[in-house]
Amino acid sequence: MKKDDFFNLYHHGFVRAALCIPRIRVADPDFNAEETINLARQACDAGALLAFFPELGLSAYSNEDLFHQEALLVETEKALQHIAKETADLNLLFTVGTPLKVDDLLFNCAVVLYRGTILGVAVKSHLPNYREYYEARQFTAADGALSTTVTLCGQENVPFGSDLIFHAVNMPRLSLFVEICEDLWVPVSPSSLAALAGATVLGNLSASNITVGKSEYRHNLVATQSARCMAAYVYTAAGYGESTTNLAWDGQGVIYENGTLLAGSERFSLQPQVVCADIDLDRLSQDRMRTNSFARNRQYWRDEISRFRKISFSLEAPRGRMLMEHPHSRFPYIPEDPDKRDLRCYEVFNIQAHSLAKRLESSGITNLVIGVSGGLDSGLALIVSARTMDLLNLPRSNVKAYTMPGFATSDKTLANARRLMQSLGVEENELDIKPSCLQMMKDIGHPYAEGEELYDITFENIQAGERTSHLFRIANYRNGLVVGTGDLSELALGWSTYGVGDHMSHYNINAGIPKTLIVHLLRWAAASGRFGTDAASVLVDIVNTEISPELVPGTAERGPSQMTEAVVGPYELQDFNNFYITRYGYGPAKIAFMAYCSWHDRTQGCWLDVPEDRRNEYTIREIKDWLMEYLRRFFKTSQFKRSCMADSPKIGSGGSLSPRGDYRAPSDAEATVWLKQAEAIPDSDES
Repeated sequence: MKKDDFFNLYHHGFVRAALCIPRIRVADPDFNAEETINLARQACDAGALLAFFPELGLSAYSNEDLFHQEALLVETEKALQHIAKETADLNLLFTVGTPLKVDDLLFNCAVVLYRGTILGVAVKSHLPNYREYYEARQFTAADGALSTTVTLCGQENVPFGSDLIFHAVNMPRLSLFVEICEDLWVPVSPSSLAALAGATVLGNLSASNITVGKSEYRHNLVATQSARCMAAYVYTAAGYGESTTNLAWDGQGVIYENGTLLAGSERFSLQPQVVCADIDLDRLSQDRMRTNSFARNRQYWRDEISRFRKISFSLEAPRGRMLMEHPHSRFPYIPEDPDKRDLRCYEVFNIQAHSLAKRLESSGITNLVIGVSGGLDSGLALIVSARTMDLLNLPRSNVKAYTMPGFATSDKTLANARRLMQSLGVEENELDIKPSCLQMMKDIGHPYAEGEELYDITFENIQAGERTSHLFRIANYRNGLVVGTGDLSELALGWSTYGVGDHMSHYNINAGIPKTLIVHLLRWAAASGRFGTDAASVLVDIVNTEISPELVPGTAERGPSQMTEAVVGPYELQDFNNFYITRYGYGPAKIAFMAYCSWHDRTQGCWLDVPEDRRNEYTIREIKDWLMEYLRRFFKTSQFKRSCMADSPKIGSGGSLSPRGDYRAPSDAEATVWLKQAEAIPDSDES
């Protein structure tokens, strides 16, 4: 892959779509045509390959009985021909709303054009004729048409009807279906069947006057339809210039992708607008492939979807460097909106606590045994354990918490472990594991037991193993259940000591939560005040402590000798990689491109509440190197740990690596194909 190709979104399964809201004049097709041409050029200049204009935008929607005037219809078709001629040089597939007289009947249509050629004419199926709408007075519904092709603007055999899917043969995941306004409002929309027939991008040319509360309803309608159809949905509505004799207009346009809002227009603007968003066709394809009920539903409606006609054509993808206009969130597991973020934390925390409560009740055990290191994972597990006791009306002293300092435990983490146990009112215990570790090293003949400073993997894992061994035997002795603390990020990277180590527990409440989300859960718990001011203070201190396994002694001057992220990579990047590998199965080059768009400029985009001094940026080389580290670890070296992990509750969609849940894989697979594809990622981001 050439460097310019790599830094071009069209080479990674994306397509840029534009919703266009022009100023219009009622019954003035020439003016409206010029506005359409201007906005089409703007959309093309912005790198869009798809563009959508409002319903009947070439004539205006609010003409009422003027639609029966021959002069208006003739001039509107001439204006359409002018648009085709003037946009023949544009690499843009776009739709224009216009009335068309066919077989002596009038139809509400969306004309699809590309490089001056009319590819087809979509016809409105459902005509509203209630309250303020009287469309059946002027128009005929699509099922009233006799012709399936028309001659239009000098072009013969133009496909005509409500059954057209426009398929780009050289972009096989791009298939477009266009419906018009009310078609979306009915219980079974034409776009639902079109999606089952293969359409991935659904366009809606709408006029849709504005009334109080209608904007939210449109959002809900489009979001739901895009999610149910596992498609992108581009919705445009008429804006300034439509007649206000009886109605008003707000020019609302939105672009959704499988339930996710990508972009929207400014409502009540007097200015024309072009709003772009980058649609991820790979995401839609992956979701349809993974959700087998989509295929079963397709079989159920096979007779209805067999009537769709596929209009094949070739599209030329824009060339050169083209990054995403609105990069993906740097933290895909965490909502950017503060209110949604708080709700996410509330849900996650309660999933953990209620799952742990059920495990206690089913086992008949009333005590929890947990190791507390003073770090992020055990901090979250401890406050969840305390909350679980509250739920079950049991004393928090039933949580038997043990901090177990070893050879490299720092004064800070030990102090935080002590403070957190004390502030939560759990039973505090401290157990020095150094003597038992030394005995183990003496038993196996490790040189450290004889005074040699050999800090090898055995030295490290003996400490992790001794901690876990003690916890299990304490659980036996005190009738307790060992609470696991390892998180989703560590499971993905294999960053745990297998078997008798932090890999194992009786029940792991953190296994579905990535490290980046744990940070926000602790911040949320601290800010909520539900555990008191003392606990809140120590939780904040834990969040602000750099992550270290603390297994190899450091020095007073330099601090810990081990920094986890220096070994496995920055968790913010690895969580990004893990999300798109496990949730969507994307290839390495696509993930690296997305990561670069999100992370290469620290001054752009939402940083949630990440402190200024922790806001990072990464070059494509850094992204490539850490992605390859992730791929080696995830696909080659760590599946055997996940294959026998402890029970744990699923937290997020696609967010489980349990072999009994979302993810099943062989323990002895190779990472070859992923690493091979990752090699194609450039080493430099210079043009």
